[in-house]
Amino acid sequence: MSLLSDYLAGCLDLLTGYLALTIYVLAVTDEREIWRRLKKLPLLLLFSLMVTLLSAGLYMVPELLMFHYFILAFFILIMYTFWVKWTWQFGFWRAFAAACMASIFQVAAATLTMMLYWALPPEGVFSFAAAIGLHLGISIAVSLLLYKLRFGKWFRLLLGNESAVRRTALLLFMLEAVMEVFLKLLSGVELQYLVFYYLLVAVMVVLMAVLVVYLAQRFDAARKMQVQQDIIAQQRLYEQDLEMIRREVRTFRHDYKNLLAGLSQQAGEGELEGLRRTLSELDAGFDLRLGRKIQASTQIGNLQIPEVRSLLLSKLTVMREKGVECRLEVLYPIAAVDMDVWDFLRCLGILIDNAAEAALGAEQPWVEIVLLAQDGQVFLRVSNSYANTIEPGKMWNDGWSTKGPGRGLGLPSYQHILERYSNTSPCTSWENGVFVQELTVEGRR
Repeated sequence: MSLLSDYLAGCLDLLTGYLALTIYVLAVTDEREIWRRLKKLPLLLLFSLMVTLLSAGLYMVPELLMFHYFILAFFILIMYTFWVKWTWQFGFWRAFAAACMASIFQVAAATLTMMLYWALPPEGVFSFAAAIGLHLGISIAVSLLLYKLRFGKWFRLLLGNESAVRRTALLLFMLEAVMEVFLKLLSGVELQYLVFYYLLVAVMVVLMAVLVVYLAQRFDAARKMQVQQDIIAQQRLYEQDLEMIRREVRTFRHDYKNLLAGLSQQAGEGELEGLRRTLSELDAGFDLRLGRKIQASTQIGNLQIPEVRSLLLSKLTVMREKGVECRLEVLYPIAAVDMDVWDFLRCLGILIDNAAEAALGAEQPWVEIVLLAQDGQVFLRVSNSYANTIEPGKMWNDGWSTKGPGRGLGLPSYQHILERYSNTSPCTSWENGVFVQELTVEGRR
């Protein structure tokens, strides 16, 4: 009977830890659709059973007794990482980083719970339930504080750095391992030193949280600096286009008298058909040489989001240098998009880069970008000429590309970004040598 009660107590303790972890993950990811994530909690019951069986197996290996706790802690962290990966649809390293960050707070809460439980042990059959309630209560309070301080906003921003997410995850794992060591050392601390011990643990957790925010702010500052540099560089390009338009107008004005003289002679000689043909050629030549530049300048002016305008100007420049014809349509002013602007920029950049690279393999490379806004909804359409074979079953896999392994990182990242926004609707299609990616961002009222 004692073994059964110990088994049940162990399972309940594991479930409490998983619930606390989940509470912290919701906070560090700044999750707003909480109930949608909590629907997948039942799977943690299976994880608890697996951990309990592993614990029983480890007790049968006396040589590992010293490392028993750390092996279980690592196993729990990995299992929980896969649950976060499945629930949030994150990549492994992003899920691992989120699990480690949540675990840092959870271990700190567990340390405080154990300290209070030992210092003021409750009496009676409700002692274990009181410890569980205390643990969950502390977790909820700390998570609400994290929400209030918008810690999750900075943490999500840090995870948005795709090039450094693995390093971030490993750094957080090291910090989490330090917290696990502190928790294990708690059993050797004398009662009169418990308060000072926990003050040290609390300071460690605060410093770790400050470090995360600091790294996120540095990443944000570097990204904004890059955007500012892009804006300055592309503003110069914009001015160059305006200068080209001015020169075209001056050239047309210079030839104006000669053109009129030729047209007058044709009209005087009654060559109406020749006059009509000449006017048509002049009109087409004007549109080709000047009209497109004026149209492109007007379209760019409708983009009232500086970061998006900067990115598009940059991409247009690169495509022009590579010989890719680019058509841009922004018929109405676009002042905002109802998702994080940096996430929208990443999505836009991924689609344009993929389109430009794919178009280079076609006989006549071209890319068309359409942006429309109406009633808070933003519609993006990126299409391109395409000559390769489409493999729809593989195109969303990490690392897959028509140009070989290790290249196709864009579309999976694009998909992971959109999974965080319930108001987005992507669509992909291809037919007759044209590949089309569409994205609709609904306005959330």
